[in-house]
Amino acid sequence: MGQKINPLGFRLGITQNHHSYWFAQPKNFSRGLQEDEKIRNCIKNYVQKNMRISSGFEGIARIEIQKRIDLIQVIIYIGFPNLLIEGRRRGIEELQTNVQKELNSVNRRLNIAITRVEKPYGQPNILAEYIALQLKNRVSFRKAMKKAIELTEQTDTKGIQIQIAGRIDGKEIARVEWIREGRVPLQTVRAKIDYCSYTVRTIYGVLGIKIWIFVDGK
Repeated sequence: MGQKINPLGFRLGITQNHHSYWFAQPKNFSRGLQEDEKIRNCIKNYVQKNMRISSGFEGIARIEIQKRIDLIQVIIYIGFPNLLIEGRRRGIEELQTNVQKELNSVNRRLNIAITRVEKPYGQPNILAEYIALQLKNRVSFRKAMKKAIELTEQTDTKGIQIQIAGRIDGKEIARVEWIREGRVPLQTVRAKIDYCSYTVRTIYGVLGIKIWIFVDGK
């Protein structure tokens, strides 16, 4: 039996850092975790509602949250300029108000900062969104995966593996299809690997996309 483990959790403290930095007593830990989830969902929903139709997808690489006693600092790593950046001050203020309402936190200030990612297609989340968009537009899954690999090759990564599972192309029986380019050493702890799991809803049903990108390491 293969014992599966999340590649990011496997490498925590070695090549991978936490996306949330805060401390809580055991009895308050679950509340803090739910708060993080609310913040991330609220930001993603806001970007989805306000993004330009032509851009097609959000382009959020990751959201980091740092909590102190009187402050919640949120850093959004974003790949492409969309409405959130175009109307920069107004957009961020509106987003801050939305998140503050969602949290109902009176004692803590909320500060949202945006960081631009230099090579967006080197980020698995953005790549998964790109593939999801192609699948929704009825593009062949092989074509979508090959195009995604071509985009990644421009970002100097050492290897990439893409897997799509579900009722691919509307077939009756669900199956798993995958493609790999370059090296992806999943069992080497010192290898820096970016990973994401993404769900896409198509007219045939739900498909799961998993992407592993070998960035750097042994």
